Amino acid sequence: MPKILLDKDSVVLAFGDSLTHGFGATQDTSYPAYLQEKSGLRVINAGINGETSAEGLLRLPFLFKEKPDVVILCHGGNDILQKLSHEDLKNNLESMVRLIKESGAQVILVSVPDFNVFGFRALPLYEEIADAQDIFLEDEVLTHIELNRSLKSDYVHPNAKGYEMMADTFLKLLIEP
Repeated sequence: MPKILLDKDSVVLAFGDSLTHGFGATQDTSYPAYLQEKSGLRVINAGINGETSAEGLLRLPFLFKEKPDVVILCHGGNDILQKLSHEDLKNNLESMVRLIKESGAQVILVSVPDFNVFGFRALPLYEEIADAQDIFLEDEVLTHIELNRSLKSDYVHPNAKGYEMMADTFLKLLIEP
């Protein structure tokens, strides 16, 4: 997979819900904090605990004032947990991707597993969006974490070790050769 080319002045916007915010760990051990520490880039943690994709879609445009070069979009967990419409989730994510691309930033879409099924498989809609929008998709790290109890702080959220694994995964897409 090709890499996203960033320089030392690049800004990364980590946008999402509690999985981005770092629920279940300390502020210093969220994946955006680890990513900033390991990359040396400015990483903005724009995660809101409990936010649905509809709420995220309304909030996203206000964050473009930060002029991100890349947005890591990790959203949908609360829609899935609340058993909201998958069609609405897909539409909201597609709208977010369009807004991000219109801002001039690149997108990494993170597949969120379906917490309501045994085995924690990612919803196919994430791959469908990535293919249709021609964007990067990271579709393994959260499923791996969800299947490994030692990487979680509760039923859904990673612990510090899980968040560090997320950061390491994104780092490989962003700057490592």
